[in-house]
Amino acid sequence: MTTLRQYLDSTACEEPLRDLIELIAYQAIPIREAFIENQSYAGTENVYGEEQAAMDTWADQHLIGVLGESGMVKAIASEEQEDIVLFPDAMGDYSVVMDPLDGSSLIQVNLAVGTIIGIYPGGNALKKGEELTAALYMLYGPLTVLTLTVGEGVCTFALNKEGIYVLMEKDIRMPEGKLYGTGGLKNEWPQEHMDFISLCEQLGGKIRYSGSFVADFHQILKYGGIYCYPALNGKPTGKLRLVYEANPIGFIAAQAGGAITDGRRNLLEVQPEKPDHRTPIYVGSRRMIDLVQSCMKSL
Repeated sequence: MTTLRQYLDSTACEEPLRDLIELIAYQAIPIREAFIENQSYAGTENVYGEEQAAMDTWADQHLIGVLGESGMVKAIASEEQEDIVLFPDAMGDYSVVMDPLDGSSLIQVNLAVGTIIGIYPGGNALKKGEELTAALYMLYGPLTVLTLTVGEGVCTFALNKEGIYVLMEKDIRMPEGKLYGTGGLKNEWPQEHMDFISLCEQLGGKIRYSGSFVADFHQILKYGGIYCYPALNGKPTGKLRLVYEANPIGFIAAQAGGAITDGRRNLLEVQPEKPDHRTPIYVGSRRMIDLVQSCMKSL
């Protein structure tokens, strides 16, 4: 049995980064325990005008509090905060980007949700995704699963009954599967996205979409295929955010042999313009990404 710490100690990560990853990963325990008392909506909106679930605000405040008190982090960019949260007196020299609770609307119906985290060296949270030093997500399903990369491939861990992360799978490679999931209302899809989805169906694709980016991507990581949230008619930048969602998940995908694009360019090479930089997202198996880019470039 290999624990999370034992795995981290076997990598080239410097010790402060190992400590930070471990600190964040084990916040899955209090976050999951808080679900039962935070089932409702908070009666507030986030900075994007979206109604917040009580767990959105709870997870956001909890993670900011823990990371701020740790002294390891100089900056946090959170989906639930309008501005980057700074800790100028922190001894550590990392920046964290995060979606504290992805898919929170699914909590009331007991479907899988998650937490998305990216870690950069230095005090600047607005860097290209290719500059990440680590990315991870915690998936709260039948198991509490941690998926992690420190730039040395992708591993998954699960919390055991003692509350310790143990290694499930190492050096994960994303297969060339046929699953696909797509967000957005169909009557708002641009023609190029409709054409791509039609092609997926012609090739025998099977749809899998829950509304939780973490849960839907985890299936793609395991079985192969593509997750999409396209540009929409009247909303050319789509819904999801480059900083909090696309970059950490895309970095994991790339480390597993997959890729991420907005349909025309590698999103990991895009410089964020602001914390809430929105972008269309296509992430998954390499051949599926090549296919979507071919479809979009032909139009």
